[in-house]
Parts: sequence; C-alpha cells; structure tokens
Amino acid sequence: MIDHSSTRPLDLAAISRRRLLEPHGIPDAWAARRPGSVPPDGRLLIIAADHPARGALGVREDRRAMASRSDLLRRLAIAVTRPGVDGVLGTADILEDLLLAGLLGDRMVFGSMNRAGLQGAIFEFDDRFTAYDSATIARLGLDGGKMLTRVAYDDPATAATLAASGRAVTELAAFDRIALVEPFLSARGADGWVRNLLDPDSVIMSIAIAAGLGATSARTWLKLPVVPEMDRVLDATTLPTLLLGGDPTSEPAQTYATWRRALACPPAVGLVVGRSLLYPPDGDVAAAVDIAADLVHGGVR
Repeated sequence: MIDHSSTRPLDLAAISRRRLLEPHGIPDAWAARRPGSVPPDGRLLIIAADHPARGALGVREDRRAMASRSDLLRRLAIAVTRPGVDGVLGTADILEDLLLAGLLGDRMVFGSMNRAGLQGAIFEFDDRFTAYDSATIARLGLDGGKMLTRVAYDDPATAATLAASGRAVTELAAFDRIALVEPFLSARGADGWVRNLLDPDSVIMSIAIAAGLGATSARTWLKLPVVPEMDRVLDATTLPTLLLGGDPTSEPAQTYATWRRALACPPAVGLVVGRSLLYPPDGDVAAAVDIAADLVHGGVR
C-alpha cells in the first residue's frame, strides 16, 4: 500500500484544464520557477521518469506498470518532495505536469533529449533526438540534457546517434548546461531484443567513447550502470558520474548494498534512479527514496 500522505494530492483534472485553457502558463511557470543547484556536499539524487517516451512501460513482471499517468505522477509527487532528493530527469510532458503541480521548485531539472529508439523496434538503435533540444533546455532554465548513447558495432544507426550526441554535448556546453551522457555497448539478441552489455570491460569501453564526444568535455557528466568491479570501471574517467539505479529487482536490500559500494568509488557523485524507487516491491515509495537519499547524502539533510 502506497502512503500518499507525504505530499499534497495532485489535482490532475486541474492540470489538464490548464493545458487546455492556459497553454501559455507552462513557459510562464518555467520562468517563475526557483532553480535548484548542486548541494554543498557535492552529491546528488536525481529521480528519473523518461522511460515511457521510449515505450518502456514495464516494471519487473508487469509490462504495463507505467501505463497509468495518474499513478506515475502520484508516485513522482511523493519521490520529488522527499528530503535529500535534488532533481528530476524527464521528457517535456512529464516535467511540465510536475511543473504545473508546483513540484519542481528548488530542484535541478534535466531534460531527456533522444527518445526515438523505441524499445523493441527494428529501428531501436536509430535513437534520434526527438525530445528536448539544447536551445530549449537553456531557454527554459533547465540544468542540462540527458542523452542515451548506445553503441552497437553491427548496426549502422549507431553512427548517427554518436554524431547527434556529439553535437548536443557541444551545444549544451555553449549554453553553459550539463550534458548528461548515458553510454552503453549494446547488441541485438537472437530474439530481436536489444540488450546492454553490462560486464566491466564493455562499460569501460562505453566510457572511453562517451567521454570523447563533443568539442569540449567541460560540462559533460556521465550516467553509468552499476556493474561488478566498479572501482576499475570508474578509474576509466575523471568526469562527474551519476550511477544508474537500474531495473528494479525483488531484492531491494541487495540493490542498496550494491549502490553503497559503488558510491564509494570516485568520481561517482550520486544516483539517477527511476523505477527502482518509484515502483518498489512493497509499494512504499517514500521509504525507498529515503533509503537512497541516505546512501547518497550520508543522512537526509
């Protein structure tokens, strides 16, 4: 049973009415928003909610877990208002719902940029930039843009994705915005599904490729999976690194212990977590977020 008492109820009908009758209210709300910043301890917990735009709605065995937008927004409202949460990552539709609900003040905000690589599609590696662009991220006052950058050596669409990611890194730096690059070496299996290669050497190779994208790395951060031998993996870069929470499992205690060990390895500076915290096995979103906040900040601020 999810406890919704930790935040005020969302008036979803009011959000829809404002979208219908006052579309100008969205840019006005961005302009009025109090921005967030990296906290004094230099550590970050970011809640991610950009999976739906890639057609990835599943959580564990439930392939449609994220299909209800009202349920997702209620879970997000709980998560982003917990102490120790520093920001949100999402596509425009989700971020604007949270914005209209007044939930993005004093939070860092990252816009998801490329969502064309739909899960299960034959063109999944053709991950064009179909969501936020660099100029809009800067104009609206977002802190940065996130780009999924999967490298498949046997798929020619990889070249276009790398080129687009490189341009985005350069453009975001020119706007003094963070480029949050999420690289993977990936391959399509015999069943047709794309899988990311999560052995240490594959992740190290993805780091080397991602770090070199763009005309400058001055504003580049990495978003990396937690895999074995994280000390060796993270020795492959000096770029600030947020650790990817990964797909949720039925063993949260094991997941939290893995995160704790990885966070002790520089240059890891925090976590970006979505489904693991929004859809915990016991349904208690607030408790799951509080544990992650304690892991990142060493005690909720």
